[in-house]
Amino acid sequence: MGDPSTPAGTGSAYQEHLAPAPLRGQFGQLWQSQLPADASGNITVLPDGCVDILWRDGALFVVGPDRSAAHPQLAPGAQVLGARFRPGQASAALGIDLSGIVGQAVPLIEFNARWATQAATWIGDAAPDQRLQRLADSLQRNMPAAVLDEHTRRAHALFAHAARGDASIDALAAHLAMSPRTLRRFSQTQFGYGAKSLERILRLQRFLRRSQAQPAHSLAMLAVEAGYADQAHLSRDARELAGLTASALRQQWGR
Repeated sequence: MGDPSTPAGTGSAYQEHLAPAPLRGQFGQLWQSQLPADASGNITVLPDGCVDILWRDGALFVVGPDRSAAHPQLAPGAQVLGARFRPGQASAALGIDLSGIVGQAVPLIEFNARWATQAATWIGDAAPDQRLQRLADSLQRNMPAAVLDEHTRRAHALFAHAARGDASIDALAAHLAMSPRTLRRFSQTQFGYGAKSLERILRLQRFLRRSQAQPAHSLAMLAVEAGYADQAHLSRDARELAGLTASALRQQWGR
């Protein structure tokens, strides 16, 4: 797998692309995953602090942020398409507090998107290699414009700092002119959980990226480079967030 947040354990073919220019203010990436015809359908998806609009089984869904690894059940040979919101854009576009959809896949039509059923059918009617383009076209025609205000700018800054791991929560709160308590509530609205949980999830993603970049490094070295206190700290988070040992996690996603 090329990306630390993609499904693992299925041999699925995963491709990710930068969102086309008309969608780039709201979405960061478009992606598609194709399971082999003989796949069991049992997959694991790691939390990444993100929200996606997803097409599968002929329907469109909003997939909320996860606190721990998700295990969606897919049919052998299933094709899944996705558009990943940029940090701060999902809450604005959907008009909700994201803490209300943590760990859920909610039909897109429930978000006042009356176009979703027709669009999902139109996507499914295309040849498999044309469906991602149809998803992009549907989103461009029907989704509201990207929101660029103080809330989205702060959300983007929070995500970026947490992803880099270059500031404490207190320092980040001060940088964003918020109290730590206000920052926690803000993070829950924008990402589904508090800033410390977001930081923890993105630190695990950072470990996986470093595992890919430095395959010869030991787990202890990678743990420190990713921002863990030590290898034991990494091991605890790997089990709690991914349900795997750190070495198994590295074997499946980090190479």
